[in-house]
Amino acid sequence: MTRAAGGIALGDVSRWAEPVRALYATHTHAESTTADGAIWSRSGALTASGRALLEQIRLADQFGLHSTDYPANAIIYRAFAITGTAAEPADWLALDVALSFTAARFVTHLHSGRIDPRTVGHDLDVLHAALDLTTVLAALANTTDVPAVLSDYEPAFRHYELLRRALFQYRQLAQQPELTALPPLPARSVRGGERYDGMTPLRRLLVALGDLPGTPPDSSDDTLDQATFAALQRFQERHGLEPDGTLGRGTYTELTTPFSRRVQQIELAIERSRWLPAKLDSPPIVVNIPQFKLFAFRTVEDRESDMLHMNVVVGKVFPQNKTPVFAADLRYIVIRPYWDAPRSIIVNELLPSIRANPAWLARNHFEIVQGDSDTSPVLAPSPESIAAVARGAARLRQKPGPDNSLGNFKFLFPNRYNVYLHDTPARGLFARAQRAASHGCVRIEDPRALANQLLANETGWTDAEERSAKINSALAKTTPTRVTLKRPVRVFLMYATAIAVEDGRVLFFDDIYGHDAKLVQALGSARN
Repeated sequence: MTRAAGGIALGDVSRWAEPVRALYATHTHAESTTADGAIWSRSGALTASGRALLEQIRLADQFGLHSTDYPANAIIYRAFAITGTAAEPADWLALDVALSFTAARFVTHLHSGRIDPRTVGHDLDVLHAALDLTTVLAALANTTDVPAVLSDYEPAFRHYELLRRALFQYRQLAQQPELTALPPLPARSVRGGERYDGMTPLRRLLVALGDLPGTPPDSSDDTLDQATFAALQRFQERHGLEPDGTLGRGTYTELTTPFSRRVQQIELAIERSRWLPAKLDSPPIVVNIPQFKLFAFRTVEDRESDMLHMNVVVGKVFPQNKTPVFAADLRYIVIRPYWDAPRSIIVNELLPSIRANPAWLARNHFEIVQGDSDTSPVLAPSPESIAAVARGAARLRQKPGPDNSLGNFKFLFPNRYNVYLHDTPARGLFARAQRAASHGCVRIEDPRALANQLLANETGWTDAEERSAKINSALAKTTPTRVTLKRPVRVFLMYATAIAVEDGRVLFFDDIYGHDAKLVQALGSARN
């Protein structure tokens, strides 16, 4: 439903029609409502709460939103035009309704984002409690402190506030686009002690970003000195690059990325933060896919000191291998797990080797199993059993052990993607800066530490020494040990290419799956 009120274009406001109707129905006889039914105006002028609300909406950019999405200025101009005139009550009521619809849109966007994450393929449809807009609008109409009421409906996370500060910082930097205009690199990378014609503007940029302390040196020295080398390392760490201090193509690309793109990344991260629950009921696990990091909270506060964090390996960039964005409850830990090879891996990777040499199965500790449970019968390798695997009537299972693809730990949060967290024998991958290398599941760097933290609150596992002994005992077995958590832990597989951290740094990461581009397109469509 596209609507205009009092000559003010509101766009499609159909999703807010019912709460706005209920607002006026509820307040028909309220003390704050005038005889003509207006809520935001009285005696031919906007109320103090109406003016304060419009001012907050005009500042939408400070919240990571776009002020142009809301006709606050048009409402203010219209109110100014009819104030002190012989305006009809219907004129004020039309303006009143326009403000109610505008406020409903703004509060919704502030609280839960501008779009439904499902429209960009993210399985996050159950994260937000319903927002009682009628109650919120009534509270705004009757308060003397509009910012305080609005703050109750913003994300309650420390990192949301840090992102807002980062947004201000990078919008200021965006006023100086010349900072990222560096001269071209020479044919090869610039290493420590080597010359680069753009060393002076490079240092100026690194100072502006906070990676090079102090003020830009007034020097004609065009060599990559020790201070600039260290500053480049800090910059590289913040941008998910190998921190080698070398000015190569990848680093140059990040250095010359326009600040407008950085602003956009922060705005998208703020939008995604609104897809999380309004508050956490228990400490969660969060994986930020493009950061290649896992954060296991020890409390419901998102303080870095209260988190266990580690590197992870996520799905490759191919469509069938991307790690999905979703949330689920971690319910089981398996120590010394079997690995059931997925159908796609069996068909595309394993069967050719098995058909060429059936002895490959024993050499790689695989067995053919008929049935879905750990106790299902194991079939001897034969043309018939291999054919059963090929047609999906039997499965391939790798035994627990040092070569098992899941390592020694598997963390299960049942979901339709068959994605889970797990250990891996391929430890070298964690040393890489870019870690999109799995078939979709998330490999974690320190699975024992995660298991230890998750089990610490479980009955029979609370004593640290006893817990360590029980884990060691399970690791010594040749069969899996499955532990069911009495307190399931929420796992969020999220996607943010910008993160603001407590020491003041802002971290940026590659849009490895193209989700940023898709979200930008969706936001543009929603705006239109």
